[in-house]
Amino acid sequence: MLRIRLRRVGAKKHPSYRVVVVDSRALRDGAYIDHVGHYDPMTDPPTITLDDSKIQEWIRKGAQPSEPVERMIRSRAAVVEG
Repeated sequence: MLRIRLRRVGAKKHPSYRVVVVDSRALRDGAYIDHVGHYDPMTDPPTITLDDSKIQEWIRKGAQPSEPVERMIRSRAAVVEG
């Protein structure tokens, strides 16, 4: 099964994350299929950049977002609608 989840990158004590599509059995920082965005929790407010068209395409293909990624998608949708 494919998952859309976070992949940790960045320096020690300064994490940033890539939002990637991976096989669910892959390691957290292992190989990934596609890069669909990034998340930087160290900025104020946290920076979230997502490629909505790529995410929707992967969801149509059967990829399941992880809990944190699903919250990011929902929060961005609320900002766009409101």
